[in-house]
Amino acid sequence: MDEIKLRYGVNPHQSPARAFVPDRKLPFKVLSGAPGYINLLDALNSWQLVKELKALSGLPSAASFKHVSPTGAGTGRPLSPDLAESYFVSNAELSPLAIAYVRARGADRLSSFGDWIALSDKVDESTAKVISREVSDGCIAPGFEPAAFELLRAKKNGTYPVLEIDPGYEPPETESRQVFGVTLEQARNNTLITPALLDKVVTVKKQMPDDARNDMLVATLVLKYTQSNSVCVAYDGQTIGIGAGQQSRIHCTRIACAKADKWLLRLNPKVRALDLRKGISRTDRANAIDLYLEEDATEAELRSWRLHFNTAPAPLTREEKQAWLARFDGVALSSDAFIPFRDNIDRAARSGVRYIVQTGGSSRDEGVIRAADEYGMVMVFTGLRLFHH
Repeated sequence: MDEIKLRYGVNPHQSPARAFVPDRKLPFKVLSGAPGYINLLDALNSWQLVKELKALSGLPSAASFKHVSPTGAGTGRPLSPDLAESYFVSNAELSPLAIAYVRARGADRLSSFGDWIALSDKVDESTAKVISREVSDGCIAPGFEPAAFELLRAKKNGTYPVLEIDPGYEPPETESRQVFGVTLEQARNNTLITPALLDKVVTVKKQMPDDARNDMLVATLVLKYTQSNSVCVAYDGQTIGIGAGQQSRIHCTRIACAKADKWLLRLNPKVRALDLRKGISRTDRANAIDLYLEEDATEAELRSWRLHFNTAPAPLTREEKQAWLARFDGVALSSDAFIPFRDNIDRAARSGVRYIVQTGGSSRDEGVIRAADEYGMVMVFTGLRLFHH
């Protein structure tokens, strides 16, 4: 039996802990550091996501994970100058894999603080330099160039976990887990996310540009590895908002769309031109911008973010925000199960969503389709539920 000892389980008092396979070798090697229980949950889920995302897109792919759900995922699609500035990488020379991680990390910089990173390709020095600047808990990839490994191994005073996965590993067809001493077993969710999922268009409007199709598929694939209930919003080949683990689907949609709104607002020239103090950390920059865009920030919060600016900026008014968001009308949204009420459609429309993927099969499908038609959206029924627990 091949096994490794873990620092502890889900919590520090849950010890001893280990990871093992009874009849074969572990599919990964620990090159540096000592991963924990949650690290491995993030590593093994995120690796599956980036492996499938690369197969789907044909591009190097990356994911940023926290607590067994992605905070963001992206591909190596080139960055526009505005997006590069928004991601704090305007002057950086980035490989396609580094771009993929910049996109994944930048999708939701607050949530990705202290993330687990998954990378679809052998890690090059360009990607390692990006990771070395960020607060992260570890990474997994199919290989590491020597210079890249040295950069990563030096993080956290040499304790940063670096895992090398066997890219050819295929797990058994069934998987099991124990809960309260009871073993549960099921067939693995090995259904692939392919363009054929978008064949059943149920709205009056049916045309989907190639970019929209790609974003619809990216959002749907990400949901396959997101704790349910979940909704994902995608744009420009990456996620821009994920609402995960909510009991109500409208809460998933509100969270995902609120995050998407902030992502889109960070592209606003007024936001990109904010006069932030030199020398503050990337984390403080991200937090200051997030609070600047927060409509319900308290006075104490406002005082804290103003400290990061040379001069306190005038806020973006609600009208300015709405005018900027109105520029975007090609955003895609996917739901891991059927959408039961039109309130999800109404909220999505305010964030520029014009393409929706959902399972379908609700008794209220007719009203939801009618709402999509009112907004001129394209809605697809996949017939595929993607719950993940």
